[in-house]
Amino acid sequence: MPEMTGAKYLADTVHGHGITHVFFMPYIVPRALMEMEKLGIKRIQTHGEKAAAYMADAYARVNRAPGLCMAQSVGAVNLAAGLQDAFLACSPVVAITGRETHNSLQRHAYQEVNHVNPFSAVTKYSADVSTTAELPVYLRQALRAATTGTPGPVHLDLDALHGGTVVDHEADLEVTIENAFSRVPAFRPEAEAELISEALSLLVAASRPVIVAGGGVTASGGREELIALAERLSIPVATSLNAKAMFPSDHELALGSPGNYSRKCANQALCEADLVFFIGSHTGGQVTHQYRIPPQGTPIIQLDINAEELGRNYPIKLGLQGDARNTLRRMLSQAKQVERRTEWLRRVHALIAEWRAGVEEHVNSEVLPMRPERLCKELSDYLPSDAILVSDTGHAGIWTGTMLDFKHPDQTYARCAGSLGWGFPAALGAKCAQPDRPVICFTGDGGIWYHMTELDTAMKNGINTVTVVNNNHSLNQEQGGVEAVYGGRTSGSDELWLFQDADFAAMAESMGCLGITVDKPSELASALDQALESGRPAVVDVKTHLEGIAPQAWLPS
Repeated sequence: MPEMTGAKYLADTVHGHGITHVFFMPYIVPRALMEMEKLGIKRIQTHGEKAAAYMADAYARVNRAPGLCMAQSVGAVNLAAGLQDAFLACSPVVAITGRETHNSLQRHAYQEVNHVNPFSAVTKYSADVSTTAELPVYLRQALRAATTGTPGPVHLDLDALHGGTVVDHEADLEVTIENAFSRVPAFRPEAEAELISEALSLLVAASRPVIVAGGGVTASGGREELIALAERLSIPVATSLNAKAMFPSDHELALGSPGNYSRKCANQALCEADLVFFIGSHTGGQVTHQYRIPPQGTPIIQLDINAEELGRNYPIKLGLQGDARNTLRRMLSQAKQVERRTEWLRRVHALIAEWRAGVEEHVNSEVLPMRPERLCKELSDYLPSDAILVSDTGHAGIWTGTMLDFKHPDQTYARCAGSLGWGFPAALGAKCAQPDRPVICFTGDGGIWYHMTELDTAMKNGINTVTVVNNNHSLNQEQGGVEAVYGGRTSGSDELWLFQDADFAAMAESMGCLGITVDKPSELASALDQALESGRPAVVDVKTHLEGIAPQAWLPS
């Protein structure tokens, strides 16, 4: 084997696995960064470790391939905090950190804390790398762990504050590129034929079946197969937020998103179903509204690439272990066309119509400041056919999850899995992954405040995203809870959820970006045109109504 530095080995390996960008906070593996530059890997130096992790997360999700983020020892815990979203969203992020050399550990070394536990909480795999010779073993295993089974973040902790013990020295190293671990899923297992036959029999026999598609459908690229199976078996489809773009919003079988961030009609249909087929879904607390949608006791079929998930939250009638796309293909090869479920679809369409009637007033409202429902309508109508929409959590997640429709098969939706503020840095990562596609971030003023400094990162690196700010100068999702504690609205309660009315367009301009303020629905399309054509990162500051508060998710009485 040739003698090479750990820096060159690291750069050659990540490059060989298709990684085009690295997101980092200095000072970490500088020699490796130099070697990456030689290979054409774009180095994105951020203003915070969490933002670097968020960028790598969205990069990985949009590419369905590993993302890479790094930080030195003093920033390691911050980087771990940023991996929470990648962990919750099953995103294959590789995180690299430095640590104090062994003879300095537990001796009050400057800036050093033990960051083993923070990473163990948010990764599938974490390993210490003490020498250059060890790097191939642990880096290859990290890529393997990140991309197989349920994907997820992994972590390598390199000896020395900036990893110098590992990357600055030479050893006999051979770069081995294992192409299977350059993508998600790395492998595509299929459920057993007899279990597929049994599942089809159950689905055909059901009177009121519903499919719930989860993030596994997105990760496997199973959109076409999901649509085809639903049509062949005449089964309505609810999509988790992580699978929102996997089923056409205008399809007669489309129910929308269920759970906490949900359409009332989706929750209602699931509570009336006599069989629910979860495909690539963890059946977690959000998509099931704390394991109540559908009700416990509903007959369940569950398909997941990770057998450990089968029956985790709902006792199952039948479990299928397999990749979503390939197992759905196998089901399609056996499934015969089912006669249209006229009675069940009539009921489902009535529920959908009732929901649409209930939101119509706000969706078409001309009130000023603008209602967020109207903002979502205008954005749905505008979105380019190949757009990537990146959504923050909280109200941004509720509005985009429930009110925004995707009408084209090449549109992508990526949403925050937990941490408010994720949306804007994540949009930068998504744009790095797919530079030729328009990337639009939907966040609120509460979300954009977290990482506005990354506008500088975007400007310096030519990452030209468009950020739409639902600016109601508040965290109004918190209003009800705060006022319940205070017994009403008071000056003391107001300061916990109201902000000053900030001008985010002016802030963007001050950083060299484009800033546009929108006051009326009729102004949005023109503003978005300007933003996408500007050749700069852009912020569209949309003034919206303080009383635009999302309704509580529906539960059976």
